[in-house]
Amino acid sequence: MAVSLNILNVTKTFGSTTAVNDVTLNIEPGELFFLLGPSGCGKTTLLRSIAGFYVPEKGAITIGDTDVTRLPPHERDTGMVFQSYALWPHMTVSENVAFGLQMRKVPKEEAAKRVAEALEMVKMTDRAKHKPNQLSGGQQQRVALARALIIQPRCLLLDEPLSNLDAKLRLEMRAEIRRICKDAGLTAVYVTHDQKEALSVADRLAVMSDGGLMQVGTPRDVYVSPDSEFIAGFIGETNFLPGHVSSQHGDRIHVKTDVGDVVALAAGATFADGDKVVLSVRPEVIRFDEAPADAPNRFDGAVHHSVYLGEVAQHQVTLTTQGDQAGADSVTIKAFDLNPRIVARDGEARATIWLDPQDVIILTR
Repeated sequence: MAVSLNILNVTKTFGSTTAVNDVTLNIEPGELFFLLGPSGCGKTTLLRSIAGFYVPEKGAITIGDTDVTRLPPHERDTGMVFQSYALWPHMTVSENVAFGLQMRKVPKEEAAKRVAEALEMVKMTDRAKHKPNQLSGGQQQRVALARALIIQPRCLLLDEPLSNLDAKLRLEMRAEIRRICKDAGLTAVYVTHDQKEALSVADRLAVMSDGGLMQVGTPRDVYVSPDSEFIAGFIGETNFLPGHVSSQHGDRIHVKTDVGDVVALAAGATFADGDKVVLSVRPEVIRFDEAPADAPNRFDGAVHHSVYLGEVAQHQVTLTTQGDQAGADSVTIKAFDLNPRIVARDGEARATIWLDPQDVIILTR
């Protein structure tokens, strides 16, 4: 039965460095939750505190109804999957998977049954007698997963488990890890610095920076409605256009920028004329097709330095500045064009782009 995981005001320091700073987080039973952030943000320290490898100076960690804050790792009923796999090289796949059961003195017949079930779950039954050096990286990761699952943990913890795999295997294992966790009904906490990994697998995620939580939400919520410039720039790619509010009409916010007036939609938000803001415009929302006659946010520009990928082209688009805004004579943005009709690799092509106001994210400065 899946259990909740609750972290309350947890702080972990190393000397004068605060690695995790007053973090509170509630993870639902059966949820696949990601901790995401740049190197040194505190995500691995938080995961290791959950696992019991570190004891926080402040706060509490509960798994289900059990306060595990100061319990040793082996008393927490958690399974850990490490970045390095940590398989015993002299043991077969079956022996590696069974190791945790031996430590718990599980009877041989029951252990054999559970090993078979775990290997079937990760699709490694036909490799049961192989040694780790006879397996690919993806296969070794499956064995590491089976070893963590076989002890029937209340919570599965994964520390950048795909970072050592090549791009194709990472894509394959993303789907497999989600399938395995959901089939087993596990509550899981997964640490990564890979945004696409988090967006494609997580039920919810938390973005961390400097030991604290910057934003928590579903992948779509965090991507579409970032709370800050840091989040918008870290999750995916974006263009930033600084400016100031020139007027507001209901949910429609008019912002004066270097490239002219840009209209953004911000439901429920209130701005005063002159407020400094920054607009986040994702490359994929920039439109090259013909805009409706009454559409705002139309700009003429030069397309250049295209990267053609078949189904999509990635362009640099230079827009001429307008008005009295400080700055250079032009602004260059990145734009993605699906089923591209314009490709300017070595020269440039003139084009008109437009933005739907609902695709323009307005952030306060």
